[in-house]
Amino acid sequence: MKQVVVITGLADGIGREVARILAGKGHLIAGFDVDRERTAGLREELASSGNEHYLIDLDITDRPGILRFRDEVLERYGRVDTLMSNVGIGFFGPFEEVDLEAALECLEINVIGTAAVIQAFLPSMRQRQAGKIVAMSSLVGQIPFPFESIYSASKFAVEGLVLSLYYEVKPFGIQTALVQPAQVSTSFAAKIHKLPPEGSPYRERVRRFIARDEELIKTAPTPIQAARKIAALIEHPGPKRLNQVDFMSRFFLFLNRLLPMRVRDAILLNHMDIKV
Repeated sequence: MKQVVVITGLADGIGREVARILAGKGHLIAGFDVDRERTAGLREELASSGNEHYLIDLDITDRPGILRFRDEVLERYGRVDTLMSNVGIGFFGPFEEVDLEAALECLEINVIGTAAVIQAFLPSMRQRQAGKIVAMSSLVGQIPFPFESIYSASKFAVEGLVLSLYYEVKPFGIQTALVQPAQVSTSFAAKIHKLPPEGSPYRERVRRFIARDEELIKTAPTPIQAARKIAALIEHPGPKRLNQVDFMSRFFLFLNRLLPMRVRDAILLNHMDIKV
């Protein structure tokens, strides 16, 4: 069955590839991104599928804009079958040296942005007694990594939001699913990796962490590989609540369930080359 799928943050990376895959299968795509140029490029590309898609440039922090977008989507298509909340930014650095004003921006985009989009589309799904909400989380939403405290906090919050929401909306026929990638070979990490200043007590461990992360990213799944699994999740009639798209995420979440915390931590610190 052809779906109407809303995707936020679809101008680049995983979101873009999910939009391409689903549009290629005949689904109708509506979405937004803050990157006007890339959004316009994707809009032009998807138009060749022959279906009427609706893509605009919009900032996730623009609450009235989100509501106008929702109203236009419902006016055009009459319904939304799946909402994929994909907007998010990274945040990296030793917590002691974090700029808390910058941290607030990360929390605003990753947590409140996700909440705002879900809240906007929930009423129409509830009225139809059908719908699916897919939210992008991360491995660090369950297993926090060092030097990613703010980002981890934002993803813990997203997971808490969506897992709690499951119980509220299930009686209305609405499904919820979280996607928990560890690493995907995009520029996401490279954009935020930055060494602390000379003299920082964290500098050497951060340097080793970045070097190891850059090494691991070379063998990580591509956005297309991750997107295929997410597209399959969107099309699945009964998705799991927690979903992984790469080996590293599955491996560490398995260890998290199986091993004592101190053993898991030792493996993590060794894996990321940051043992003291």
